[in-house]
Amino acid sequence: MRHAWTSILQARRRVLRGFTLIELMVVMVLIAILLTIAVPRYFGTVDNGKVSVQRQNIAAIRDAIDKYYGDQGKYPETLQDLVDKRYLREIPVDPLTDKRDWVAVPPTDTSLTGVFDIQSAQAPKTGAKTNGS
Repeated sequence: MRHAWTSILQARRRVLRGFTLIELMVVMVLIAILLTIAVPRYFGTVDNGKVSVQRQNIAAIRDAIDKYYGDQGKYPETLQDLVDKRYLREIPVDPLTDKRDWVAVPPTDTSLTGVFDIQSAQAPKTGAKTNGS
């Protein structure tokens, strides 16, 4: 009977012993390797998403400028005019700067004034085109 209890206690000690330092280090190294592969892809995808949203925002603002010009016969003096006349609900945020800091481009025809086109205050890091064309 005593032998049975001894073997049960030894088995229990083996179960409660836990992981060795080498086993923990191997797991940590595997996790680090997986992270070095996954993290750059994640941030690249986030940057591509911001550039895509920036293109969509530029296209929406340009469309509103064109509609304003078609209705009013002149270009808006500021982007806020597009909001005031309800061509836009609000001026979109530039996802690369996290601000509403679009750069207004005046018309090439010197007889016209106002906002003819817009550009981002910051060009994308990926070198992708942001002009929506």
